[in-house]
Amino acid sequence: MAEFSAHIPGTFSWVELATTDQKAAVAFYRALFGWGIDEQPMGPDEVYSMFTLRDKHVAAAYTMRTAERQSGVPPHWSLYVTVANAGETASRAQSLGGRVIAPAFDVMDAGRSAVLQDPTGGVITVWEAKKNIGAKILSEPGALCWSELTTTDPKTAEKFYVGLFGWTTKHSAPAAVMDYTEIHNQGTPAGGMMAMPEGMPRGLPSYWMPYFQVVDCDAATEKAKGMGATVMVPPNDIPATGRFSIMCDPQGAMFSAFQLSGALA
Repeated sequence: MAEFSAHIPGTFSWVELATTDQKAAVAFYRALFGWGIDEQPMGPDEVYSMFTLRDKHVAAAYTMRTAERQSGVPPHWSLYVTVANAGETASRAQSLGGRVIAPAFDVMDAGRSAVLQDPTGGVITVWEAKKNIGAKILSEPGALCWSELTTTDPKTAEKFYVGLFGWTTKHSAPAAVMDYTEIHNQGTPAGGMMAMPEGMPRGLPSYWMPYFQVVDCDAATEKAKGMGATVMVPPNDIPATGRFSIMCDPQGAMFSAFQLSGALA
């Protein structure tokens, strides 16, 4: 079990789904990952669906705003990184060449947040915790275990995020099949970065994607497919580490299922 009562700065601490059909998406992920649900009102006609494991929050979903849909933003998972001060982090992002999409704002008494875009187009949300730390379970079946940036410019993205969060990085060996950059937060493996693969749609911006841990990647992939998911990358092995697949849920949000067999990074 990997339960938390606090997260150190630089930790991927929350993951949130923006979707066009909240009811259907909630049913899909609950069936896939065995999540419970805690529905929190967001006004007269909206709810924030918080997913749970052992009654502890691990992720959430909400219905996309009209402005998001009209601007062409597709359903997606957003990744949050814990910081000591959301406002200061937003200012630092600008000084590093990034853009502040949403300046620091209070989320009631839960915490303070800001939405940032790196110089290559990847969007990340920062979280200054108050009453809510974010996910209380990480890196076990049904929880977020890895976060990955697919970027149009790995060198620029690496420089930005190292400067923003103080992460350290480790590059794959020169003889590796592909160049992959591991992200470490205060010595702990946290995620990775890779170049946009050839054959991706022209003009596709850089994007972050969550990996959710599962007991059996093949079984989870087949189950998701049977419930309407599209398999983008079928189950593949990562030597001495595990097995993963990449899918889009029935509404189009991309995520990965990951089966651990060795050690992450």
